[in-house]
Amino acid sequence: MADALVSIVLERLTSVVEQQIHEQVSLVLGVETEIQSLKNTLCSVRYVLEDAEKRQVKEKSVRGWLERLKDMAYEMEGALDEWSIAILQFQMEGVENACTSKKKVSFCMPSPCICFKQVASRRDITLKIKGIKQQLDDIERERIRFNFVSRSEERPLRVITTSAIDISEVCGRDMDKKIILDHLLGKKCQEKSGLYIVSIVGTGGMGKTTLARLAYHHPEVEFHFHKRIWVCVSDPFDPFRVFRAIVEALHEKPCKLHDLQAVQEEIKTRIAGKKFLLVLDDVWTEDNQLWEQLKNTLLCGAAGSRILATTRKESVVKMMRTTYKHTLGELSLEQSRALFHQIAFCERSTWEKEEELKEIGEKIADKCKGLPLAIKTLGNLLRIKNSEEEWKKVLNSEVWQLDEFERDISPALLLSYYDLPPAIQRCFSFCVVFPKDSVIWRKELIKLWMAQSYLKSDGSKEMEMVGRTYFEYLAARSFFQDFEKDDDGNIIHCKMHDIVHGFAQFLTQNECFIVEVDNQKKGNMDLFFQKIRHATLVVRESTPNFASTCNMNLHTLLVAEAFESSVLQVSPNLFKHLTCLRALDLSSNPLIEELPKEVGKLIHLRYLNLSWCENLRELPETICDLYNLQTLNIQRCLSLRKLPQAMGKLINLRHLENSYTYSLKSGLPKGIGRLSSLQTLHVFIVSSHGNDKCQIGDLGNLNNLRGRLSIEGLDEVKDVGEAEKVELKNKIHFQRLDLEFGGKEGTKGVVEALQPHPNLKSLCIFNYGDREWPNWMMGSSLAQLKILYLSSCVRCPCLPPLGQLPILEKLGIWGMHGVKYIGSEFLGSSSIVFPKLKELAISSLDELKQWEIKEKEESQRSIMPCLNELWTQNCPKLEGLPDHVLQRTPLQKLNIRDSPILKRRYRKGIGEDRHKISHIPEVKCSSN
Repeated sequence: MADALVSIVLERLTSVVEQQIHEQVSLVLGVETEIQSLKNTLCSVRYVLEDAEKRQVKEKSVRGWLERLKDMAYEMEGALDEWSIAILQFQMEGVENACTSKKKVSFCMPSPCICFKQVASRRDITLKIKGIKQQLDDIERERIRFNFVSRSEERPLRVITTSAIDISEVCGRDMDKKIILDHLLGKKCQEKSGLYIVSIVGTGGMGKTTLARLAYHHPEVEFHFHKRIWVCVSDPFDPFRVFRAIVEALHEKPCKLHDLQAVQEEIKTRIAGKKFLLVLDDVWTEDNQLWEQLKNTLLCGAAGSRILATTRKESVVKMMRTTYKHTLGELSLEQSRALFHQIAFCERSTWEKEEELKEIGEKIADKCKGLPLAIKTLGNLLRIKNSEEEWKKVLNSEVWQLDEFERDISPALLLSYYDLPPAIQRCFSFCVVFPKDSVIWRKELIKLWMAQSYLKSDGSKEMEMVGRTYFEYLAARSFFQDFEKDDDGNIIHCKMHDIVHGFAQFLTQNECFIVEVDNQKKGNMDLFFQKIRHATLVVRESTPNFASTCNMNLHTLLVAEAFESSVLQVSPNLFKHLTCLRALDLSSNPLIEELPKEVGKLIHLRYLNLSWCENLRELPETICDLYNLQTLNIQRCLSLRKLPQAMGKLINLRHLENSYTYSLKSGLPKGIGRLSSLQTLHVFIVSSHGNDKCQIGDLGNLNNLRGRLSIEGLDEVKDVGEAEKVELKNKIHFQRLDLEFGGKEGTKGVVEALQPHPNLKSLCIFNYGDREWPNWMMGSSLAQLKILYLSSCVRCPCLPPLGQLPILEKLGIWGMHGVKYIGSEFLGSSSIVFPKLKELAISSLDELKQWEIKEKEESQRSIMPCLNELWTQNCPKLEGLPDHVLQRTPLQKLNIRDSPILKRRYRKGIGEDRHKISHIPEVKCSSN
């Protein structure tokens, strides 16, 4: 960690000096000698940090030296940040003066008051740098006394393919799985009333959660139970959090209830008379009263319901009055070696060195003492090591001799951690800011790493891509698990194993903490907060005076979503105490109605998350003074009426996440069109409210936008030439595009000008008001399109030839009131029609009477060869579905709703065409 911090400081030293030279300003003078000396000393220190990091485990004096070095590095980084911000302020104020000047001039001299502020700033920065130089000199003298060993060369970052993430982590647990399944499915007992509790008990890293997950996702279990619920309990046991998690699992959406009794009643209603499986993962509490509170809420389920718990503690098993206890022991030597070989030699079936390394690998596997997590960790470490020397280095490492690891931490994790490049070590250790068992969203984690300056763009790679590389590196090395992926195989979110989380806590002592806050504990927190740099607050009560506990050195403050009235009250005083913040998360706080103007004092801030603050009405203009801000998340700020007018000053803003901000209909400030670094802009609103708002042409300057974009208010575009300036067809990074009109006629020229790039994967068109589709929808220019939704385009009399889209998988057609007939025009001219289409939804086509595929079409071409699901709703005049779709496609699901003619025609038992759908496994015919 210290290595990564020192690297950041060295990079910042170089870049800020270059920045001052490039901008031709001299804000900080008289420190040239100190700067060069700092560089030289930091380089000397950096070369011994690898040895120091290892020695700190045994030597407290070395640990203390590293702590002082880290404190100095943080202080130096802050001073350099202030220097860089001063240059930016000088630059921005000069530009503003030039813009407001009535005369055109080649340059603008800042006003005397600006210069005075800069002089005061430069003097402070100079004094700080000289003070830091003295601290570093003391640290350097101590370094010499420790006789550290210098490393000879930089460790390269080796590429790890993410396929390793999917390697099976289960070996030798077949019998355990069978026993658990027998107890869950009632094969080992007679059904009776009362809760049947199965507990899996074993030490950390033994695979308890993995075994529970195998059982939970088993097809027989999915079929056997009406409801399946998975809750990570962890420590401390919070009944209300557990109850809410159960409700969210039953609803499959966030729980909005804030009263304990109401949540309990909701659970009882949802599971009453139903056979359920509840998995309680990682239970620690021995408090019988808390357990009974949960248990009594679950008694109304049907006979055969099960609770499956995982725990490390025998006392928990007894407290829960477990019906069946399953002790999970270590893997045998043979099983351990098999699991290690499966991972370490993955993708090396013809590898010539396998035999010579096999014996070393077996010895390494034996050292893991049958712990699957340790075996998997080292297997993934050695999977990218090709030499016998590297394998022997792991086998003979002195880490195996450290007694304290039997109590505190896995030597396998430490060996894998030591092998990480310093930059990735720092990124990993930061993850301890997430509470145990938290879902970690990949994109948010990368933005938080960016906010701490852990990611450096190398010219060919943006910071976000560097962060993704680091994330996948850690994932492939077993530091993350429980991956959720999108349809393209990209990781959306993950978790950390509790042992890995504990290891990260060990690495970040006195630096990163999860803190529970309430008024009773506040008095004990003051001294505690003076030590930390990164904190997540779990707020149990309203804490209006919390600001007084915050230290000036905090770099990260994340406020975990609070329940009931447990919210952090935001006051001006809070921001006065947090002037070093790089990342601030105040999301999901219903008390925030306006952000104090003092937020402008957080000059180092790079990440600000205000999402789900549903009562937030406006942001202060001072937020535009945060020149370093990279991420501003205002998603679901439903009451937010406008954005600050000077948003164009946020020249480093990369992510403006503004979806579901329905009150921002007046448009976006004009300056947003100048933010050339912007990569994320969820919603762009075309305004008709004057020159101080963005017009459609302003999108043309935002060439780095990527991901998804929704353009709203397209009926307001009067000039097709303005729409052409957007040049969507040249914006190669977009994957999803929504075009939202207002239903007016005369917009065909606009939609024609908004032709997207062929790389687009998802397209939605809403309320398009003309009769004719744009030409780019009539051909096959959208060759990469996988998802297409057409909604409320009421004047279009026919559908475009969508059948020729080669990889379209999902198609939704809604509210097309002008369509009376669907025929061959819908299929297009391709030899294979809809070759990849899996899901087709047709809804609210009020006038649609006939949908047919003619026999000639059927005989000459393959049509919808992959169709899996067909959904029709509210098509009252539709007389029938094509026989080809029903009988000559691999249809598995047919859902007919609020379509009376279709319902009568295909009704079970008496429908005239029921025989045409009798082979389809899942058929639903219903009406409101």
